[in-house]
Amino acid sequence: MASRAYNIPNLLTYARILAVPVIVLCFFIEGKLESSDFARWAGFWIFVVASLTDYLDGYLARIWNQTSNIGRMLDPIADKLLVAAVLLLLAADQTIAGWSLWAAITILCREILVSGLREYLAALKVSVPVTRIAKWKTTIQMVSIAFLLAGPAGDKFLPFTTQIGIGLLWVAAALTFYSGYDYFRAGLKHLVDDEG
Repeated sequence: MASRAYNIPNLLTYARILAVPVIVLCFFIEGKLESSDFARWAGFWIFVVASLTDYLDGYLARIWNQTSNIGRMLDPIADKLLVAAVLLLLAADQTIAGWSLWAAITILCREILVSGLREYLAALKVSVPVTRIAKWKTTIQMVSIAFLLAGPAGDKFLPFTTQIGIGLLWVAAALTFYSGYDYFRAGLKHLVDDEG
């Protein structure tokens, strides 16, 4: 049992959780460095590697037959912690500001709604599979956040890096809203049936 908790797929999930305070630390360092570019790029690369582990841990768990209860529990939690923490940081330093905050709020609200819905349905022994739209949403969301983490530092190498990140964030928010509605509709059927 202990060996399953420390298999490679689970270690990748733990690493994704540990990446959260490290990225936060990069943003705190940012204000104290003469140039903020180093902290921005450090946060960017840590996030990119952490995002890749999201695909890798599930893939390895399946091909090596190393799926575990702790992995199934922690994997979605790790994703939500990473996304929520970085969106809050980007809002705090005003990379995401004004109307774009609504895109970030939509993403965060959907994550909370779907988590609650999944927890309720799990108690009913009902599984809600991840849809193709939800997978696209996650991919676009991660790419947009990576662009926004690079932000002003990225603008020096690729003009409009920040604007591309904001544009993709809105696309992710639209897909988030649609996939959230999809999950809610599937869950509502079981809620209504249960009441009946």
